[in-house]
Amino acid sequence: MKKILVLGGTRFFGLPMIKELLAKGHEVTVATRGKTQDDLGSSVKRLVVDRNDPDSMKKVLSGRHFDVVIDKIAYCSNDIKYAMESLDCDKYIHMSSTAVYDPKHWDTRETEFDGIDKELIWCSRAEFPYAEVKRQAECALWQKYADRNWIAVRYPFVIGPDDYTKRLLFYVEHTMKSVPMHIDNADCQMGYIRSDEAGKFLAFLADQNITGAINGCSYGTISLREILDYVEKKTGVKAIISTEGEEAPYNGEVEYSINTERAEKLGYRFSNLKDWIYELVDYYMEQVGRQ
Repeated sequence: MKKILVLGGTRFFGLPMIKELLAKGHEVTVATRGKTQDDLGSSVKRLVVDRNDPDSMKKVLSGRHFDVVIDKIAYCSNDIKYAMESLDCDKYIHMSSTAVYDPKHWDTRETEFDGIDKELIWCSRAEFPYAEVKRQAECALWQKYADRNWIAVRYPFVIGPDDYTKRLLFYVEHTMKSVPMHIDNADCQMGYIRSDEAGKFLAFLADQNITGAINGCSYGTISLREILDYVEKKTGVKAIISTEGEEAPYNGEVEYSINTERAEKLGYRFSNLKDWIYELVDYYMEQVGRQ
């Protein structure tokens, strides 16, 4: 049994992660602002902390030791600094992103961004676009905390029925309601990971003896065109794609795939994307149909 602290984690893929950790017999403490309800009840210990306030972090976390810390809400280099200056742990797992790759492409591998050569800028999450603040978070790990035992987990888009961002739902809903969309990458093949699997892989890493960056992604890719074609065939409604339409959430994404050989060498096997994504689209169509 390990003593594990989770920073954030009370919604989306944090919940299956915590449940998986509990199923493995670990003692889990969840640190949040205490504002989001969850169904974990007394199965976890709880701390109330302001993740963006270094004084709050130090006050709440000082004097506590954890075997593993899983930080789901470190977006920028300052977040990393606040964590490293406050935490006493044997392993730190940072929720990074494949957005650190510039750009992503076919067979994108961990070695293509290491955070060493890029200039480190201490910043808040509001100072740069999402991809850049995530790069800066990793730069802090690589350059300032290289002596700490850390893992940076890089996911592409995480999707599932519990996805609060509703980005994939956007395409389903706009098609079914005949609302014009501006999509600039409809034929690009892209990767995704299912939300419950994203959580379970993080739980898996809590027991692994590795350091550095690691990718996670379902096997295979799919284009938005394929998803739209599926919705059209199931509903008989034609998607309206127009430069005058509402900007689609995945615009600007290039064609890519994510290499997961490092995870496979640890013994982890991801799901096949096309074994489950159409079932998710069916779920979204059902939800839209009830509106």
